[in-house]
Amino acid sequence: MPTKFVLIGSGLAGGLLAAYLGRRGYEVDLYERRGDPREGNIVGGRSINLAVSTRGIHALEQLGIADEVLRHAIPMRGRMIHDKSGNLHFAPYDVDPNKYINSIGRAALNTTVIEAAQRYPNVRVHFNHRCTDIDLTEAVACLEIETGQVIAPGDAIIGVDGAFSAVRQSMQRQLKGFDYDESYLAHGYKELTIPPAPNGSWRMEKEALHIWPRKSFMMIALPNPDGSLTCTLFWEFEGPRSFKTTKTDEDVRRFFDEEFPDAVPLMPTLLEEFRENPTGSLVTIRCAPWHYRDKVVLVGDAAHAVVPFYGQGMNAAFEDCVVLDECLAEFPQHRHRAFAEYYKKRKVNTDALADLAVENFLEMRDKTASKTFRAKKKLDHLLEAALPGMYLPLYAMVTFTRMPYARAARRARVQDRIVYGGLISLSVLLIAVLLLRLLAP
Repeated sequence: MPTKFVLIGSGLAGGLLAAYLGRRGYEVDLYERRGDPREGNIVGGRSINLAVSTRGIHALEQLGIADEVLRHAIPMRGRMIHDKSGNLHFAPYDVDPNKYINSIGRAALNTTVIEAAQRYPNVRVHFNHRCTDIDLTEAVACLEIETGQVIAPGDAIIGVDGAFSAVRQSMQRQLKGFDYDESYLAHGYKELTIPPAPNGSWRMEKEALHIWPRKSFMMIALPNPDGSLTCTLFWEFEGPRSFKTTKTDEDVRRFFDEEFPDAVPLMPTLLEEFRENPTGSLVTIRCAPWHYRDKVVLVGDAAHAVVPFYGQGMNAAFEDCVVLDECLAEFPQHRHRAFAEYYKKRKVNTDALADLAVENFLEMRDKTASKTFRAKKKLDHLLEAALPGMYLPLYAMVTFTRMPYARAARRARVQDRIVYGGLISLSVLLIAVLLLRLLAP
């Protein structure tokens, strides 16, 4: 009999992984605590937009569904920086205009991967099943439904159930020495909307990720196919100016008028959305190990949730699916070894991504408005064009290649030392030449 996998969580990575496993002929039961997203069961006000880039596209290509997904996407070719006076500064993501990230709605992508999984007759999807516990030794999941409890046995269980994973929580309770760490930013987020213009067009540049950097906080906006833009305010939970102290409509209006004056006229439902949409938290989760023998393994945010500022959370989760699939193919008779190899390959890289994502938050909110930062980006692009294949900016390595995240971070540090060391040496040489001329008789 073929191996049976029980997957907990039919979000983006869950649906994609079910398709990968179905393609290999495994029996798959996929359980999701929410309703079917194709019936509109998407939670509004939380992480609606995603940025699909090279790693995610590669994962979709392996199943032949990349074109299907990208039909719903909008290219974002760079950052459009909005300063407080309303001036705009466009910074392309790459020297090559054909390299860009893609804005896509969660619902469209979730629907596509679930339907891809269901094309395989050996994949079964069960909605409205909430996982309450896992028997690690026996690979049995306990699930609650409206009418009672369901017991789901398998040869192995895969937790693809997000940052607050029930599968990981079972591992925490049952495994001695299980290492778990969660760290929250002092900032939360709230999603808001810029609706389409009356003719259905976009009210701001369509092919850009818009950023309003304001030192200790920021707002971003991503385009949607219907002409709207989904905005996200990243702001401190507490402090003199924060979510905690901004309560009344008057407070909200005053804050937005002061900080985002060019956006306010485009946001007719600002006050209602600020009142009604939830304020989400931003968490980084690290744990070890990601697997128990050949019985249980974690994938995506369940293993390594990261903050969203590199746009890589979903792309990294899709890359997990690719690597786990490769490991199962390499060790088809030794599932424990396949799980261990997958963990070994991914853990160091997702830890590196977690650090990069936090660093990029500081860059986006503090540095993108500065002339020095924009000059550095231009220098990056000049060096990339002058030294093709030799010099790659960190953002390009992370977003437009499949280079392991840890290797990209190391290479960027080496490049910076060489470039800045060279600039310092050149500056010293120029000063010395000037002094010699001044001192010459």
